[in-house]
Amino acid sequence: MKSKVQAFGKFLSGMVMPNIGAFIAWGFLAALFIDTGWIPNPQLNSMVSPMLNYLLPILIASQGGKMIAGDRGRVIGAIAVIGCICGSSYTMLMGAMVIGPLAGFVIKKFDQAVEGKIPAGFEMLVNNFSVGLLGMVLAIIGYYGIGPVMSAILVVLSGGVEFLVNHSLLPLVSVFLEPAKVLFLNNAINHGVFTPIGANEVTEAGKSIMYMLETNPGPGLGVLLAYMLFSKDKTTKDSAPGAVLIHFLGGIHEIYFPYILMNPQVIIAPIAGNACAILFFTITHAGLNGPASPGSIIAFMMMTPKGQMLISAAGVLIATAVSFVIASPIIRRAGDKSLADAQSQVASMKAESKGMAVPADPGVKKAAGEVKKVVFSCDAGMGSSAMGATKFRNRVKAARPDLTVINTSVDNIPGDADIVVCQTIFQERAKKSAPQAQLVMINNFLADPALDELYAQLATVQAAAPAPAASAEAPKKSKDGVLVMEGIKLGQKASTKEEAIQAAGELLHELGYVDEDYIPAMQEREKLTTTYMGMGIAIPHGTTSAKETVKKSGIVVLQYPDGVPFGDEKAKLVFGIAGVGDEHLDLLANICTVLEDEEVMEAMMTATDPAVIMKYLK
Repeated sequence: MKSKVQAFGKFLSGMVMPNIGAFIAWGFLAALFIDTGWIPNPQLNSMVSPMLNYLLPILIASQGGKMIAGDRGRVIGAIAVIGCICGSSYTMLMGAMVIGPLAGFVIKKFDQAVEGKIPAGFEMLVNNFSVGLLGMVLAIIGYYGIGPVMSAILVVLSGGVEFLVNHSLLPLVSVFLEPAKVLFLNNAINHGVFTPIGANEVTEAGKSIMYMLETNPGPGLGVLLAYMLFSKDKTTKDSAPGAVLIHFLGGIHEIYFPYILMNPQVIIAPIAGNACAILFFTITHAGLNGPASPGSIIAFMMMTPKGQMLISAAGVLIATAVSFVIASPIIRRAGDKSLADAQSQVASMKAESKGMAVPADPGVKKAAGEVKKVVFSCDAGMGSSAMGATKFRNRVKAARPDLTVINTSVDNIPGDADIVVCQTIFQERAKKSAPQAQLVMINNFLADPALDELYAQLATVQAAAPAPAASAEAPKKSKDGVLVMEGIKLGQKASTKEEAIQAAGELLHELGYVDEDYIPAMQEREKLTTTYMGMGIAIPHGTTSAKETVKKSGIVVLQYPDGVPFGDEKAKLVFGIAGVGDEHLDLLANICTVLEDEEVMEAMMTATDPAVIMKYLK
């Protein structure tokens, strides 16, 4: 149940988070130019209402549609939400969160229903008319149905907030809010619940206390200061000052969650601190003009209305002081657990909040002599698992030439697999597919501590005799046409991984390897778990369900000299992959070989002639 709630919350916040910049722009316009703003300006104030009532709901709905059905979902979501906007006198942020994904679902189901049934030459006509007509129908449903229903819900929620404020009960929210934050529901609650209600209040009062409930950095700051001064563990004490800066100035509240988990009773401190701050904000009628995202003191103060800077600062100070006073004696008395263990627990919980499964018992570790087949598996079995299998096969073959190391889709693991290696998110599917196997959970197919442990486990015995070459090595297939000179693009630039994946997919489509529908499947695959392999390499590819859109095996190479962010890492070489059978595996094996040579890697990442990359990979 907790995982389902976290996944749902992640989905809601996923529609808002990419559009936070637009919320901030609207917040600044309101803070500066409304009648009670810092620089009242009637002309510029005229932009505030249209941005809130039209731009923000359209952005949210289009993002929700895109999350379900790619670009076609984005367009139909934007069309459909207009009905909600026009059918209600309230700001339809919550309506957008409903109708956007609904529109994406509808167009996705339509596309699946007509797939392969459209006469040649009529594809564009059907695609355009389907989005237009279905979007119109959904807009009408939004006008008469979803808009009024969401308006009623907003009336109830706003009435509930007003009741809590009038009866000084709003501080009780912190009893649920602070523990939820430690469970990584902070963004879901802030952007999925508080932001829509706050936006509606801003239209009436010019500010909202809802923006102050989750983003106040004071409660977490008090806990970190207490650890910095009173922790008995030197490692924890030394790490706290850096955490203070990241939390208070950077607004990354997640940094203090491990400190709570080391001593769970410390959670009382931020609960009390935030409750006192909320009570103070309620009494002083405080509020922010827009969401403070991230929740740093800088963003918090910049969204404060004119004349209330001291009130906002005082609320942060109150939360910090109360949290510090309560946390300090608890930390003095308690013996700290390992910060590393707490951080590991946080990583697991964060994975859950993204809809990923927490690793379960992998089963009894098999003795080395019992293991004959190791299977690396991923969603489609064509990219990351193939590279991981090749690299591990090359590593282990000297000690265990009898060992078979292959890769497959996680849903098609052979029944004779002794050990299955997969990423955490695919754990449940792997258990269902191969209940007899020992599971090895990893984060990175190329360099992961769990792979080192697996190697140590398997290399403890020397095989009596090697197996036939065919079982120890990937089958050799023709590489002709899998990588062509036109599929190598150098000196590319992209600010996000989504842009790089889109470029790789478009190049695969341009060269005739895939249908256009393969591209959104590549983006969908990236949302499951990253295709960044380590060492500056990413290998985006489609999901299992998109295999029918692959016309022939192909690989494209895009070089990004400045790197493209894939999470906390940067990829300089992006290999777009589409595979039919095993025709592309030789090239993936070559890529793995290249990874072993730093000079070759550097040459490929800085090459100015596509022939250089072709030379190393063919």
